[in-house]
Amino acid sequence: MDNQRLLLYMALGFASLLLYQTWLTDYHMPPPGQTVDGVTVADTDNAGADLPTAVPSAGSTSTAAQPVNIDKTISAPSVSVQTDVMDIEISTSGATITSVLLKDYPVSIDDPTPFTLMSNKPGRFLVAQSGLFNADGGNAPVPTHEVAMNVEATSYELGDQESLSVPFVWQSEDGKTVTKTLTFKRGSYQVDVDYVIDNNSDQPWVVSQYRQLKRKPGTKDEKQQFVNTYIGAIVSTPEDRYSKISFGDMEDEALSTPVTDGWIAMIQHYFAAAWVPVKGEVNTAYTRYLPTENRYLVGMISEAKTIAPGTQATFSSKAFIGPKIQEILAETGDHLELTVDFGLLTIIAQPLFWLLKTIHGFVGNWGWAIILSTCVIKAIFYKLSEASYRSMAKMKKLQPKLAELKERYGDDRAKMGQATMELYKKEKANPLGGCLPMIIQMPVFIALYWTLLESVELRQAPWMFHIQDLSIRDPYFILPVLMAVSMYIQQKLNPAPVDPIQAKVFQFLPLIFGVFFAMFPAGLVLYWVVNNILTILQQYYITKKVLGDDFGKAMSS
Repeated sequence: MDNQRLLLYMALGFASLLLYQTWLTDYHMPPPGQTVDGVTVADTDNAGADLPTAVPSAGSTSTAAQPVNIDKTISAPSVSVQTDVMDIEISTSGATITSVLLKDYPVSIDDPTPFTLMSNKPGRFLVAQSGLFNADGGNAPVPTHEVAMNVEATSYELGDQESLSVPFVWQSEDGKTVTKTLTFKRGSYQVDVDYVIDNNSDQPWVVSQYRQLKRKPGTKDEKQQFVNTYIGAIVSTPEDRYSKISFGDMEDEALSTPVTDGWIAMIQHYFAAAWVPVKGEVNTAYTRYLPTENRYLVGMISEAKTIAPGTQATFSSKAFIGPKIQEILAETGDHLELTVDFGLLTIIAQPLFWLLKTIHGFVGNWGWAIILSTCVIKAIFYKLSEASYRSMAKMKKLQPKLAELKERYGDDRAKMGQATMELYKKEKANPLGGCLPMIIQMPVFIALYWTLLESVELRQAPWMFHIQDLSIRDPYFILPVLMAVSMYIQQKLNPAPVDPIQAKVFQFLPLIFGVFFAMFPAGLVLYWVVNNILTILQQYYITKKVLGDDFGKAMSS
């Protein structure tokens, strides 16, 4: 098997997998109005939902479910908060975060409007809800996220301050007071959420806090054509640091699992929203599908606290709402940086991202960082490539002798196989020698693919000339054309397949892949073009200069 053929087979298989994944994602969720299992999927925002089983208070043996209808339409007045990196809207109904605009992340290079990560509008619905509820099943009033809370002003601005606190207050007729404070910091996408509970009633209060993210299903406008990135929920536990809970999983089964020192999140390409409890807090993570709304919930409920009359208790959490920048995520929560989803090859992708980022620190341009990183990777694998071409050339020199064996033994496969192995042993040739080096390199190439695809740093990052956004396709398709040309040159440098039908199929592959990669982000295509060019140069240099004329003649014959 020659080097080029193996590479093309793998690339074709990889491309087919991407197409299949995209098809599954696009067609899994039924559109509004379609009936599924007797339930009509509606695009509405006014149905209720129940929390999962309440966590019993310390010493309690009760495990009864405590349904609390807490998910009605949020129609209360809002409070606006402006920081240096976010514009936020907070509903006075439960101090729910209903809108977040990211100032440093425009919608596109042609649209300077800040990107909307959170919204209570149907088309972009994602909100961060939190509240308290009666963990003992009592009917006492409690500030859920649909209960009105009082706030001193209708707008707040960080200005020159380093932090800004916005308190919301709820009071009951029997003397309970709850102050929910949201704190914002300069340059931060983290929101600290603190509850201070004063029980001035004459009865103990058994209460838990819940935090949840509610989202619409993923839609095509959130994805790039032919590029499939995960949109859905994540639950992190010490046992399973990064567990995807897809929307389909939520429809099939409601999750309820104990979590200590974990977190929950809703992620999409480049951005994430997450709730992170304080360390050591015991929680139950849950998911819910709301079929009448076609909405999805992922959340956490804390262990109950019993607040005696005349005493005070607190609950604290952190919300992250912003771009998936690994350093910031890691500071917010343990393993939260895993929301930058490099897939199964994360262990390889992380060093590659470090290499990209380090080079970018010197050159200041992500396009050149991609090019130089590809050069470094090719240099690292130079000896493997040399061994591959050496083995391929040696096998090519044996072709006449192999043809003689085929004539001599004809259809006697046993004798043919034995004679072939003896020939390989005598000539010290390995038929897999040309393939194995490429197989070893493929995980690195695939990991780099996911690194370039997932890194928000490349979003709207310019290279040069007409490439002003490496995260979207080349507007003039110059890079896909260069890629097709480079693949064609690679074919010409390698011996053509013996089978004439196979040879004709291979002639069309550069065109097929050029069309296919025309829809890919320019940064990914740039990587493939540079990789192809370096492969051509390596092959020419190794076969002509390093291995000598005999090997060069063997490869070209």
